[in-house]
Amino acid sequence: MSIDDDVALFERVPTLRLLGREALRNLAFGSEQRDVARNEILFRSGDTADAGFVVQSGTFRVSADDGSQHEVIAGPGALIGELALIVPMQRPSTVTAIEASSTIRISRSLFQRVLEAHPDAAQRLRDDLAGRTSQIASDILLVSGKLS
Repeated sequence: MSIDDDVALFERVPTLRLLGREALRNLAFGSEQRDVARNEILFRSGDTADAGFVVQSGTFRVSADDGSQHEVIAGPGALIGELALIVPMQRPSTVTAIEASSTIRISRSLFQRVLEAHPDAAQRLRDDLAGRTSQIASDILLVSGKLS
């Protein structure tokens, strides 16, 4: 894929779209494509997380290893490991390719360099994350009130 194709894909990802086209071009220049075979594990729960992955093609199963049967299917345009772009952490889930697939790997260090170079993009991202965090806190209060 070309840089313009990667930018167009990034623009489909809600979190990345916030950064703006120039920041996305910088991400596209520094990111790397990774092909994944059917049934190959992209990463495992407990692994050190240092990157996020945008699905280019194919599908992935995202499974929690907490004993629950909860899983999510991620297809083209999905961002897997979003929080790893921002903070050091351990992977909370295992991600397995359902079919031959490809991703674009964005390292945390690249993502942080792009945010430093584009402070307006960093501000939009911060505002979005603050809004989502506030909504989650409200949802938790609502649910806990119903459980009482």
